[in-house]
Amino acid sequence: MRRRLKGHTMKHSEKGFTLIELMIVVAIIGILAAIAVPMYLDYAVRGQIAEGIDLASGAKTAVAEYFQENGTFPADNAEAALADPTDIEGKYVTSVTVAGNVVTMLYGNDANAKISGETLTMTASDDIGSVSWVCASGGVIEAKHLPTACR
Repeated sequence: MRRRLKGHTMKHSEKGFTLIELMIVVAIIGILAAIAVPMYLDYAVRGQIAEGIDLASGAKTAVAEYFQENGTFPADNAEAALADPTDIEGKYVTSVTVAGNVVTMLYGNDANAKISGETLTMTASDDIGSVSWVCASGGVIEAKHLPTACR
């Protein structure tokens, strides 16, 4: 539609997006979401596993101190002067158990289904008077979710 104003011709144009432009935007958002959501879920699982490692740090210290004082590893939580396994819990961890030179974290509660019911272990060894630790999965937790030290 053209209008004449004082000798000038003006074009009246439509404003907005065409259907193809909107479809392109929706496709781009879909692609970004398809990439971002799985990455976020992996990040969340790694964070949940990190909670277990944090909770186990107290048990690792208690086991190392017991070993330094006695020359052997404690048989259980009580001998390591720790609370009962189920009393050491978090949002994603149901228990932290000491059994000899092994500290085991059991995931549950609000943990992601990928790790719920699974375990992560920290195994101590005598390293010529000091204690060194090796981390391992119970076999089911995917390597991409484990901390670098546990892979």
